[in-house]
Amino acid sequence: MLIRTRDTSAPAASEITPEPIYRDRRRFLRQAGQFAVAGAAAGWLRTVPAGVTDVLDLESSPRRAKFSTDEPLTAEDSVTTYNNFYEFGTGKTDPAQYADALVTEPWSVTVAGACEKPGTYALEDVLRGLAPEERIYRLRCVEGWSMVIPWLGVPLAALLKRYQPTSAARYVAFQTLYDPDQMRGQRRSVLEWPYREGLRMDEAMHPLTIMAVGLYGKPLPNQNGAPLRLVVPWKYGFKSIKSIVRIEFTETEPPTTWNMMAPREYGFYANVNPQVDHPRWSQSRERRIGKLFRQDTLMFNGYGEQVASLYRGLDLRRNY
Repeated sequence: MLIRTRDTSAPAASEITPEPIYRDRRRFLRQAGQFAVAGAAAGWLRTVPAGVTDVLDLESSPRRAKFSTDEPLTAEDSVTTYNNFYEFGTGKTDPAQYADALVTEPWSVTVAGACEKPGTYALEDVLRGLAPEERIYRLRCVEGWSMVIPWLGVPLAALLKRYQPTSAARYVAFQTLYDPDQMRGQRRSVLEWPYREGLRMDEAMHPLTIMAVGLYGKPLPNQNGAPLRLVVPWKYGFKSIKSIVRIEFTETEPPTTWNMMAPREYGFYANVNPQVDHPRWSQSRERRIGKLFRQDTLMFNGYGEQVASLYRGLDLRRNY
């Protein structure tokens, strides 16, 4: 995010990590239970992480959310090999190369703060009873590149409600796992670890916001934030925090990693806004991975009809 990418239409072939790196059979079988089901129109094989297969409703194909875009999907090998995940390195191909060291089972999430049901919960209990949905969302990064990704996830609102946030909960904060033994990038002081992010409660409860457990009908690869990552499609990608281990309901705006690191460049809201440039580059155009030419950046990443009302009266130039 502080490192500017090359102005090319796609990552060079030399930068793409081979598919076997993230599809190593032994790790896959350890982390995932396979379910052959009648998929969506594409007829995908759908799987979810082991330990979750018995708690998500898998009797039918995931419902296609009404918010899904009909734009062409970004190639799966690009989505899984061209990432920002500084816990594994600052290079775009570092996560796919090194994230295999991350152990995602068992996994637990601590829930804290202004809620009636705080505690530490196993991942399967976090997701129990929630129905997965397929969400085809755009994801735009602040450096000027974007993708269209078919996520498998659950509405964040449904997940948060089960912990009964109190009236004092005005924000929700998230933290990524901190474990330098598994996450080699955390051995360097590139950022202040652990990675932190946060949303206002109305943003968190918005029907567009999901907690993702998979993509392309498969479990989330480690480099994409396994086993649990946030997806907030109208905001820049750094808001969609990965490998979440803590959720906290707060009364005041929580600190967030990139805002702490470079407050002049990265605000708390991070709404996609082509009218507000990053101090070191323009945000008015973007490079869709896999396409030759740049295209205009859309306000709120094209989701303005759904979310613009959240910011009525808010100065989006000051609250970037």
